[in-house]
Amino acid sequence: MTPLRLAILISGRGTNMEAILRAAEADDYPARPVLVLSNRPEAQGLETAANAGLSAVSVDHKAYGKDRESFERALQSVLIEHQIEMVVLAGFMRILTPWFVSQWTGRMINIHPSLLPKYPGLHTHQRALDSGDAEAGCSVHWVTEGVDEGGVIAQARVSVLANDTADTLADRVLGEEHKLYPKAVALAAEQIRSKKKPLSV
Repeated sequence: MTPLRLAILISGRGTNMEAILRAAEADDYPARPVLVLSNRPEAQGLETAANAGLSAVSVDHKAYGKDRESFERALQSVLIEHQIEMVVLAGFMRILTPWFVSQWTGRMINIHPSLLPKYPGLHTHQRALDSGDAEAGCSVHWVTEGVDEGGVIAQARVSVLANDTADTLADRVLGEEHKLYPKAVALAAEQIRSKKKPLSV
């Protein structure tokens, strides 16, 4: 089967993007990154993407004020222009409107730094520490209208250590994200390519 044309949406450094790009160098990887798209023109990951030979495009959300859907329609135009078949959110720090989500239902995934359904939203590591959890981790899930509510594709776990802070825990979870996300992208791409209804959407 032909690899899916993949867009990766970022807002910053793009370390998960880099992990996916490395994995996608394999001949049998089911998705081919062709576009990196950011809502921040200064995002460091755009330079990384351009150096890797990908189209690196920014659509500055600030130019659209509070009109989130107009911003997303501009994103959508770029995605259509590049004939994108699957969207991966990799540190894309925008809550998406129902309109945009509906354009990509069953074809867009996200990574979140908690063991969903625990701790959707922000400050996940501190919340895990405050709750006295023995484990923390990360989850890759299908994107739905509810924030971090879509069906989970894969998870990775780390033990919470007695001397952990939110920062030390975040660092260890990020290391697991870099291993988990490329595998989960491949799993999701295989589902999309086989034209089966994605699980748990």
